[in-house]
Amino acid sequence: HDGAPAAATNPLSVGIAYATLERSTADHLPLITINHGRTDSTDGSVFPYVFPLQLNPYSEVSAILNWIGQQGGGVDSLKGKKIVTLYHGSPYGKETNEVLQKLADRYGFELTLLEVPHPGNEQQSQWLNIRRLKPDWVILRGWGVMNPVAIKTAQKVGFPVDHIIGNIWSNSEEDVRPAGAAAKGFLAITTHPSGTAFPVLQGIERDVVAKGQSDLADPKRFGTVYYNLGVVNGILNVEALRLAQAKYGDKPLSGEQVRWGFEHLKLDDARLQALGAKGLVQPLTLSCADHEGGGAIRIQQWDGEQWQLVSDWVQADRAFLRPIIEASARQYAKEKGITPRDCSKES
Repeated sequence: HDGAPAAATNPLSVGIAYATLERSTADHLPLITINHGRTDSTDGSVFPYVFPLQLNPYSEVSAILNWIGQQGGGVDSLKGKKIVTLYHGSPYGKETNEVLQKLADRYGFELTLLEVPHPGNEQQSQWLNIRRLKPDWVILRGWGVMNPVAIKTAQKVGFPVDHIIGNIWSNSEEDVRPAGAAAKGFLAITTHPSGTAFPVLQGIERDVVAKGQSDLADPKRFGTVYYNLGVVNGILNVEALRLAQAKYGDKPLSGEQVRWGFEHLKLDDARLQALGAKGLVQPLTLSCADHEGGGAIRIQQWDGEQWQLVSDWVQADRAFLRPIIEASARQYAKEKGITPRDCSKES
């Protein structure tokens, strides 16, 4: 299936469909929340069937801060800086507020959190506040119409868009094109570059698109951020199934067996090269305890026509984040009466 943009559906609703499926069957179904979902589901001992593959929200903001620090020579340069997070008024938007404060305390920067009510088409007061605060950087945790409105309003109040960093749901062509010329210079994170300069994309173009077998409604979306996210999602799913079938046999798999496949997923540079996806997918190693496996981002910048990568992989401070994640997962387990798995006994 090459209609990859369908994989990038609303992160607020993806879980509903999968949860409904899980309740309607005797077997548990793995829930793949690639690049989103609740952060503590990274801890597979408490959430055995949930996989926030590649990047959870805490890793996202940690890696953004690490990149900002790199611009001044290291994370020590964050001390004394002013950083605003403009976030969507939903559980998704608020997910990182607490950990951002912990990171602000750790690095010594001044954090201001500003909420934008859904859907986000009115932000004048927030941006007037930003103009008054004169922050060094704005982290944009937007969704949908909120993103181009933020960019256009930033320009209106005179805040430079090359000091706004969009998060994982503020990083697509659909987020910048409606803003027109105002978006030129806007920065955003990505876990996967856009474009077609990867053998796997070239193979899809040759064997599917060029043969008229594509079901992509708009051919111009081939190789865009959301299309490539669908390709990455497909690669991760197929690799997990391949591993599971190698262990359990070439047959339809149970949810438990698919879970095993994901928890043994390892994509190093050699495997990514063989898949034609080196540079498109970050190296990943998953386990019973770690359902994220990556925790890295790259920074891209909109040149007015397309995204250009302006950084290499930037890793989150996963060692700092892990105890926070585990504490949250254990609290959830206590509230729900869940006995965490002993991952030391998993093989």
